[in-house]
Amino acid sequence: MPILEVEFLKRVSSDEPDKATVQKLADAAGKIFGTGPGRTWVKMKPLSIEHYAENDCQLPDDARPIMVTILKSKTPDGEELEREVTRLTEAFAEILDRPTENIHLKYEPEGAGRVAFGGKLVE
Repeated sequence: MPILEVEFLKRVSSDEPDKATVQKLADAAGKIFGTGPGRTWVKMKPLSIEHYAENDCQLPDDARPIMVTILKSKTPDGEELEREVTRLTEAFAEILDRPTENIHLKYEPEGAGRVAFGGKLVE
């Protein structure tokens, strides 16, 4: 059930990832989460430079943040969550050719009991 929404800062048209890149992200996340085929979804969308800012500073020309929102039925905790964060960050940094400092993860509240697929609640 993991669903990842990946936003990337788009400065020029060449920043647009191709289908193969998005597939690599889905495959890497599925491997990290231990899900079977078709069980981890990745949606990727651009965020225009005109629609992004950071407080009290001028954004450097080479800033290329990636913001990943993660929804899972159950979120691990403690050391298991730390390992997952490290593995996802490193995999996404490698696939998207970014330093790990540019990969930002945000976990949504657990989806079990509040997310439905095809009219059936995820348990």
